Amino acid sequence: MTSENTLTDMPAPLRMFWLLLAAAMVAFHIGLIFSGLVPNLVSRPLHLAFVLPWAFVFSAKTRSAFWSGMVFAVLGVSASLWIAFNHDMLGDQYGFLENDFQMGVAVVLLVCVIEAARRAIGWPLPMVAVSALAYALFGDAIPGEFGHSGTPLKSFLGTLTIAEGGIWGSLTAVSVGVVSIFVIFGAVLNAGEAGQGFMNVAAAAAGRLKGGAAKVSVISSALFGSISGSASANVASTGAITLPAMTKLGYPKRLSAAVEAVASSGGQIMPPLMGAGAFVMVELTGVPYTGIMAAAILPSILFFLAVWMGINAYASKYELRSIDASEQPAARDVLITSGFFMVPFTVLLWGMFGGGYTPQYAASLAILAGAILLFFNRTGRFDPALIRTRFANALLNAARQTAMIAAIIFCASIVIGVLSITGLGVKITSLVLSGSGGMLWPSLLLTALACLVLGMEVPTTAAYVICVSVAGPALIQQGLEPLQAHLFVFWFALLSTITPPVCGAVFIAAGMVGENWLKVATTAMALGVGLYVIPLGMIANPDILRLTEAPLAALVAFARMAVGLAILSHGLIAVRSLHWKLAIGALGLAVILSGVVI
Repeated sequence: MTSENTLTDMPAPLRMFWLLLAAAMVAFHIGLIFSGLVPNLVSRPLHLAFVLPWAFVFSAKTRSAFWSGMVFAVLGVSASLWIAFNHDMLGDQYGFLENDFQMGVAVVLLVCVIEAARRAIGWPLPMVAVSALAYALFGDAIPGEFGHSGTPLKSFLGTLTIAEGGIWGSLTAVSVGVVSIFVIFGAVLNAGEAGQGFMNVAAAAAGRLKGGAAKVSVISSALFGSISGSASANVASTGAITLPAMTKLGYPKRLSAAVEAVASSGGQIMPPLMGAGAFVMVELTGVPYTGIMAAAILPSILFFLAVWMGINAYASKYELRSIDASEQPAARDVLITSGFFMVPFTVLLWGMFGGGYTPQYAASLAILAGAILLFFNRTGRFDPALIRTRFANALLNAARQTAMIAAIIFCASIVIGVLSITGLGVKITSLVLSGSGGMLWPSLLLTALACLVLGMEVPTTAAYVICVSVAGPALIQQGLEPLQAHLFVFWFALLSTITPPVCGAVFIAAGMVGENWLKVATTAMALGVGLYVIPLGMIANPDILRLTEAPLAALVAFARMAVGLAILSHGLIAVRSLHWKLAIGALGLAVILSGVVI
């Protein structure tokens, strides 16, 4: 049994084993970027082979979980390695299992993938995967439109496990070649002084303003969240600094926690990195990563602008203080610590835009730059023990976080595979179209509701992938551009981070300050109103996504939506009368949706 956060409690040989495994895992994924083409049925099974020990053994919290995890890990790793070593033979089978041994390998892989996801994130997504498998196996007994004609068992299981139509499909390619690289990048940055650099820059930029501690939280969470891709991780890390600072200045606990939860949620939509979802979007839409980043930048700025306006409204209501000058970082500290994230970010952006490299190749270069910076600290002293700790933390966190995200993606790939094999995705698309009467806005509201419900139980990336797979085609058929539809779904997949009854970011923030979570959620929903209305604004004002093609039109749409958000935010927070709240809120929403409605 091991601790999820530290190696210090382990015996030295076991600690060395996990560090070597993490180093091998990191080297494998970076090596894939520099080594050229590797067959998919080699790289993707090896990816799973590296992931399973972390999902099953390292994260085990009880003795029974440890020993059962050992069994699952041995079986899953063996099956994955068998696929990799026999990829040439399997490629000639075209997804058809030829004997009982191959059937056994297929069953082992599916069971291990589902169980790994269950241990990583709980039951909901694995239950969706099990339900999908049950539908594929027994759906021929369902009468009517939602039944299917049946599929041969050896062909169905083979497509999911020895071909590229299931767990080795395109989503896994994103996990192997892109998500893992950016997770490693984030782990390297967080192991050094970059996190303190984020906080110092935020404090220098906003600390002196009214409500300064809350605005520092917004800026630091936006910066940190762009590399973490996890609202919960963002709250736990930046919140450890910002929440005590706000509490010390007398901010209401419900407001402090809400600010941190909302800002941390928004980090997942903030370029340049945007977490794992952006890279999955590259694969699903075919739009280059730079195109997605350009389309997402103005809406993400709008979101944080709305949060900023909300803080101003609360500042007038509660007289929120700024951070005392004596507690703000010195200019020298800001300059020095900012370099610890600016240098790797500069390498990353130069690689993508100046060097013309792929995002993953540019990120690999940025990882090397960040690794070099781990040898340095803000005091200028060379500390071998600190350096060893930093590299160990970077390797450990990279392996753990890659394993968690990969477990989600592998499990979601089963669902996507079943949707494709059985044609269920097309049928659900047809249901969405018929349920909305063929009209766009009812379809959007149905999709938003589905995203909210599904997002309550599964992480943002998984909710986005599943929702866009079934609802995306319906939205595109009704006239939306693919990127527009995907961004709409991606934004609404974030709703569950601050929306009751299951709101992970709110739960964590409320626990850290000792406040009732429902009070925090109510405040967070008002403060994060942009999360609810900006996706609708992207549909009504599609020009906001066309910054590179039509910059003037994009900025006009941005200004119109900013005015609407300012009115809406002020009405929800600063106005006391319910009637006036509703009137001003309706006015703000009307301005946001005042573009050319499709």
